[in-house]
Amino acid sequence: MNILDKITADKRTEVALRKSLIPISQLEQSVLFERPTVSLAEKLRTSNTGIIAEHKRRSPSKSVINHNLNVNDVAKGYEDAGVCGMSVLTDGKYFGGSLDDLLLARASCNLPLLRKEFIIDEYQLLEAKAYGADVILLIAAILTRDEIKQFSEFAKSLNLDVLLEVHNEEELNKSIMPSLDMLGVNNRNLKTFDVSLDTSKSLSALIPDDFVKVSESGISNIEAIKSLQPFGYQGFLIGENFMKTDNAGDSAKTFIEQLNK
Repeated sequence: MNILDKITADKRTEVALRKSLIPISQLEQSVLFERPTVSLAEKLRTSNTGIIAEHKRRSPSKSVINHNLNVNDVAKGYEDAGVCGMSVLTDGKYFGGSLDDLLLARASCNLPLLRKEFIIDEYQLLEAKAYGADVILLIAAILTRDEIKQFSEFAKSLNLDVLLEVHNEEELNKSIMPSLDMLGVNNRNLKTFDVSLDTSKSLSALIPDDFVKVSESGISNIEAIKSLQPFGYQGFLIGENFMKTDNAGDSAKTFIEQLNK
């Protein structure tokens, strides 16, 4: 079993437990469930930086990144820095996140929020909506084409944007469909954890222009973004780079200022 298989197996157990504890009707009664969502895809289309900044405490590849920053400070800092959107890890076992992080981020900023999670059930989309997300992530590596279609269409019915993540041409080919807003290319090989921006570059020509192209993982400097922009990328997900500093918001602000020079 690779790490993705392990996470997915654990996620099935976790979601089954959550479903038994909190009925769908309770999620639908959440005060945030009726909140109008903000489109990240639209923001990225009109942005000159395209930064999606992440809140992430730890990861399987890097273990602890930062356990000291609190979510509302990070969310406010990112918004002040001028990022396009914020990604919030809600997986507990492997990334140290929770749905409460999403709730706190929502209370702290007006940015489009991405629930960064391993989605394997429609129930998680209802959770995302109930806890204030605007965008959900679907990972092609753990879903069939039918599941991608089912979950993305359900997300659209909830007015949530859909970011579909791929790692290679095979995943991309099975995933392209009208119910997606953004196609994200993860530059990290999930089997080896090696990172290469060439993954984004080689797949860019295969992504139709109807979708906003997002590059994920391994983007730690201005040069990386400048090298990807000619390939049509309008979104750049930056995870560890800001979180590994003492002030994620200040780091994002400096980064964006340099990018705009």
